[in-house]
Amino acid sequence: MSTTHQTAPTRFVDADGVTYAYRRFGRAGGTPLLMLQHFRGNLDNWDPALTDALAAEREVILVDYPGLGSSTGRPARTVAETARQIIAFADALGLAQVDLLGFSLGGFVAQDIALIRPHLVRRLVLAGTGPKGAPGMHGWRQDIADRARADEPGGEDLLYIFFAHTETSQAKGVEFLQRFMRREQDRDAPSSLTARDAQHDAVLEWGVPDHAALQRLTGITSPTLILQGDGDLMIPTKLSHLMAGLIPDARIRLYPDAAHAFLFQYPGEVADEVSRFLS
Repeated sequence: MSTTHQTAPTRFVDADGVTYAYRRFGRAGGTPLLMLQHFRGNLDNWDPALTDALAAEREVILVDYPGLGSSTGRPARTVAETARQIIAFADALGLAQVDLLGFSLGGFVAQDIALIRPHLVRRLVLAGTGPKGAPGMHGWRQDIADRARADEPGGEDLLYIFFAHTETSQAKGVEFLQRFMRREQDRDAPSSLTARDAQHDAVLEWGVPDHAALQRLTGITSPTLILQGDGDLMIPTKLSHLMAGLIPDARIRLYPDAAHAFLFQYPGEVADEVSRFLS
């Protein structure tokens, strides 16, 4: 039986004094897809319906940032530092080139990696994310922030933050909660409050209004796919259009009746879209 999201063992690799926890599964050969997670997210916060669908076409690599989940080290307080940490992880695995998918905070990190190490990134997928310094990026609206930064966020908090406040989207959210809790063996460690606070600093620093920072996007040379829900409650959807206009080789797709975690609401459709783009 082939390895899946549920059965892939947690592996470890050392780089620059950090032991990175990661999982690697799917069809070997070709360019692997490295996936970067959202605020406070660990290896188990990915939707197995999404990762397994992607892994049917290519090798998928999931990783915990330093100081989060089962990775050791100090959590970074800036996106730029996180980007260099992930580059060190890629070097430690001997990855000469990857396709890169960044979700939310992971999308911030992915943008910086594509600028710092352009030859590493063959193709770039930016999901539910936004550009540095853009209007509306400096922190989240209060109801979202309160739930995202809760000491122990529960299922109701995830449904509120991640899914549109409609009956249909919330029902899809409940299905996601059932899927991502299904793995019972070798589950990842929860992320600490120290990691939460460090990542929140990074999110706020990234969002400080800075019109000039938007010009950085014109330096991204990787073909880029931008995906988002049409009513994101965490990062304004209009910023996906802004990124699509500034990144030289970019295309955009919005998903209806969806908020921040559109990729967990439409895992099959998103996997198909991403696979077509990467192929």
